[in-house]
Amino acid sequence: MVLQMGSPAPSIKVEDWLRGEPLATFQRGKVYIVEFRATWCELRAAEMLELMQLQEKYKYSGLEIVGIAADEDVPTAVEARTKLDAWLAEKCPDLNHRIAFDFTGEMKKLWREPSFCVGVPTSFVVDRDGCIAFIGHPSQLGEVLPKVLNGSWRTSNKAKAADQQRIATSEPLARGQALKKPIDDRFWAAVKLEDWKTALWAIEEGIALMPDDLNFRLAHAHLLLQKMQDMWTGLPAMRQLARDAIDKNSEDWMVSALDQLFHPANDHSRLPPAERFAMGKELSEHILALNPPPGDSPKFRSYPAVARYYHENGNNDRAIELVELALTSLDGPEPIPAELKEQHLPDLLQALARYRGAKACCGALFAAPQNSFPKVPNRGRPRKKDKKG
Repeated sequence: MVLQMGSPAPSIKVEDWLRGEPLATFQRGKVYIVEFRATWCELRAAEMLELMQLQEKYKYSGLEIVGIAADEDVPTAVEARTKLDAWLAEKCPDLNHRIAFDFTGEMKKLWREPSFCVGVPTSFVVDRDGCIAFIGHPSQLGEVLPKVLNGSWRTSNKAKAADQQRIATSEPLARGQALKKPIDDRFWAAVKLEDWKTALWAIEEGIALMPDDLNFRLAHAHLLLQKMQDMWTGLPAMRQLARDAIDKNSEDWMVSALDQLFHPANDHSRLPPAERFAMGKELSEHILALNPPPGDSPKFRSYPAVARYYHENGNNDRAIELVELALTSLDGPEPIPAELKEQHLPDLLQALARYRGAKACCGALFAAPQNSFPKVPNRGRPRKKDKKG
């Protein structure tokens, strides 16, 4: 059965409550926000602060917020709980709402799968009669919540249209994710055993099923070039990845291809240098055309990859210029959340110091030149699961 606006709210079945008193049932007359979240989501602390502000603002209107921690990317429940406790203690010492913990997948089966929710964070709003009033990203709560509280949201044409659009968009993604899961499970089981042939068979099955899935394509190139060192098969796969990235005119695809070719954590010694640099040149030029230096679009995700190409190609001044532009974009016309800035700033400063051969500073932070490199980012290697943050 599809879980949508107007559906009775499912029950809450969790292993434990990390913060606040357990919630057995939804009380009639109250409004609840049930939010699924994870510590790996880039904007998690900022969104937690916004939820705390909503709880404080509407606590006398009958609002109660319940956070569901059910998506930690760690092997065991003990590790997940330890990680969550530490994160909450550091980031949210004054938390004013409940946090529930579930590692079994029960809440996913009850809430997210029937509603076609494919990522986190996702907010469900339960209205005063115990029915679902809203499903969506927490950034929409500022507009939606007051209307749920006064009873006008569910009957509005805007709410009905929004829920229909959500289902139309999310259902194909959710069904695709369900198709991918058994392939992902086989792939990661093989990776754990370093059984690269079995991992490759799983990924090739995935590509046959979903040829435009970036994760499968990245895993394919990474396995062949880095793990199996099969240049005979891997080089054509890399060529096709680069060509498809350019044809799609997708910044994410193009940066992912550049990471395969130029990220220093990868071994490029077996790739033909002329062809490697030719692909890098074409990918870099297309990224800069899509996201040009004079524009206001964020550059902190894509420009470091382009800078690596120019640095290796001998144009160190251009590499420095691109990293400086990436740093500037952290404080662009639409400043990014502080936590996201903190995540990218150290790597950008380290790249700048490496290219300059001198210390690089930004406020109180600084980096000195060194020869160690960060791990390949998620976009440059196979990912365990689809996430949004």
